[in-house]
Amino acid sequence: MDVFVERTGDVLVATPIAEHLDLSNSDSFRNEVIAALTDCHKLVLDMGRVQFVDSRGCGAIISCLKHVSAAGGDLKLCDVKPGVRSVLELIRLHRICEILETCDQAIYSFESLP
Repeated sequence: MDVFVERTGDVLVATPIAEHLDLSNSDSFRNEVIAALTDCHKLVLDMGRVQFVDSRGCGAIISCLKHVSAAGGDLKLCDVKPGVRSVLELIRLHRICEILETCDQAIYSFESLP
């Protein structure tokens, strides 16, 4: 799966370039994001292009969260479409990953973290 990755200060923003985050691409998504987190522990997942996520996609997001949490960081989601948000709320992922409207809001929300 292609993931567009960019740094904004000490925050890594990863944007999946696919409409689905599912069984077919969740492993490569997780591997690409974790590989990009070499010296960064603040992660924003920009979900703007993602229209569908299944349990494997949710698992990949949780794996990324565990990776940054182990380094003392956090993961934020932004631009989550209503159908995807419903799935995230159904499994209560929104309780452990903050969901913000825009990428800028997500990046700004990290300002209080060291």
